[in-house]
Amino acid sequence: MIASLDRPIWHALTTRQLPFAEGEDRAKRYLVPVSPFGAAVDDSDKSLEALRNLIPEGGSTVLLQAINCPTIPGTEVAMAAEGVQMVASEPFPFADEEGILNLASVDAAEMLALAALTKPGPFLPRTHELGQFMGIRDGGVLVAMAGERMKIPGFTEVSGVCTHPDYQGRGLGRRLVQAIAARVSARGETPFLHTFANNVGAIRLYEKMGFELRSKMFITVLRRSG
Repeated sequence: MIASLDRPIWHALTTRQLPFAEGEDRAKRYLVPVSPFGAAVDDSDKSLEALRNLIPEGGSTVLLQAINCPTIPGTEVAMAAEGVQMVASEPFPFADEEGILNLASVDAAEMLALAALTKPGPFLPRTHELGQFMGIRDGGVLVAMAGERMKIPGFTEVSGVCTHPDYQGRGLGRRLVQAIAARVSARGETPFLHTFANNVGAIRLYEKMGFELRSKMFITVLRRSG
């Protein structure tokens, strides 16, 4: 089952997050307001063509997989980077949630604004619908958050981890990651996450928290060119 993490987007969109998917049996992507991620079942010509057809005119999609995607005719690479995938080595214990709040649709505008300021990764108007998000407020203002994104059988991704610049260095992000991961573990699932390969500080922090490197991941932003 852990091999499904090589193509987490595909396995999320064909299982637990099927309601958020559009596409067909060879390629799928998240609904546009939810997330820019897309994936093909494999790297065959027919599957990659199906993936290209899911990219709207003038639009793009983001790939995240363990094997670098071949060139797809009719697309251009707008961005390519190396990432890493990390998986919890043991279930996370119960976390102290004092001062941590559950976030919901009523908080969506603030969540989107915080993500736009801090850029933790793609975060769109309906990204918060993918799973539980939690946050910390100061004086009523949302200053940090983290949540769940991709979900495949047995695994849930911790994502959207961000802290307002004025509140960084206080361990708020770490507390939120621990809280989300503990809830995932309590459901009998394994938490996992992604970060850029050159983000050495984040990787070291996640290792100290109990995540271990599983795989190199290729992050590709594809733009439709014709």
